[in-house]
Amino acid sequence: MSFVISVLLFLIAMRWSGFENASKSFVAKDLDVSLVGRSFMITGANSGIGKATAMAIAKKGGTVHIVCRNKERAERAREEIISASGNNEVYIHVLDLSETRKVWEFAEAFKKEHSSLNVLINNAGCMVNQREMNSDGLEKNFATNTLGVYVLTKCLIPLLEKSRDPRVITVSSGGMLVQKLNTDDLQTERAPFDGTMVYAQNKRQQVVMTEVWAKANPKIHFSVMHPGWADTPAVAKAMPQFHQMMRNRLRSADQGADTVVWLAVSRATTAFPSGLFFQDRQPVSAHLPLAWTHSSRREVKVFMGRLETLAMAVKPSDSLTQRSFDCH
Repeated sequence: MSFVISVLLFLIAMRWSGFENASKSFVAKDLDVSLVGRSFMITGANSGIGKATAMAIAKKGGTVHIVCRNKERAERAREEIISASGNNEVYIHVLDLSETRKVWEFAEAFKKEHSSLNVLINNAGCMVNQREMNSDGLEKNFATNTLGVYVLTKCLIPLLEKSRDPRVITVSSGGMLVQKLNTDDLQTERAPFDGTMVYAQNKRQQVVMTEVWAKANPKIHFSVMHPGWADTPAVAKAMPQFHQMMRNRLRSADQGADTVVWLAVSRATTAFPSGLFFQDRQPVSAHLPLAWTHSSRREVKVFMGRLETLAMAVKPSDSLTQRSFDCH
């Protein structure tokens, strides 16, 4: 990561680093809810913000489906969550979100095995700093952060629509503020590869997807959020220079998870329109002042169309998936 990019992300992080000040305006009773009978799927829930979110929901009685790529780490996380919450309704699903075909297969199987899903939390993400391809020939950052989220969410929409008070929360990043949606090079085939900027572009793509889904699926409340810059293993590994610069200002995983949990469980959440970008329990602009990062309707349409084409290209051909991509 270049020095200029590090400084830019540092300035953005400074803008949104004060959890203690922000939390002074939080309404405590917003999280005073019972989640017994409600089910939640959380990707990347074996550590960091995902694990903290799963823990908070389990403590309130919710049924938690943790989706992780590493079975052993998932099992350890499950044991810790059950031990701390006293809630045994915690289930492991092993899935690597970078493998798009497997995401499709998992979502189809989950729909057959479960009659409802109240909340989907797209938390898993990756920042691979060198260009790598998955088994389907897709660049790994894009496959995990964008196409995996697209396939999982689109395929689970019918199940969510059948459930009470359905919601989808996607964990984005303030880094997306430095990126405008790029429809011409989704997998960084032509531009120089910078893992930090690829990740930021993916996070901008998540914001755009959320806005589109909110308009197309009015029965479901969609939101996307920036958790603040948290001191998690993923940040330390992917952005060591940034982690070093911000080490005294980074949030804890619990603080990073606060708005995710609030969006997932609070009644106050649905008072806001679907499709907004949140930080510290408040909707905020998805663009910096006087920014050049707004997308035209045409750009958004082209982007969503290309996602659909890429998803269809790796759709399994067995009898489970002979229906149209959006699973309706």
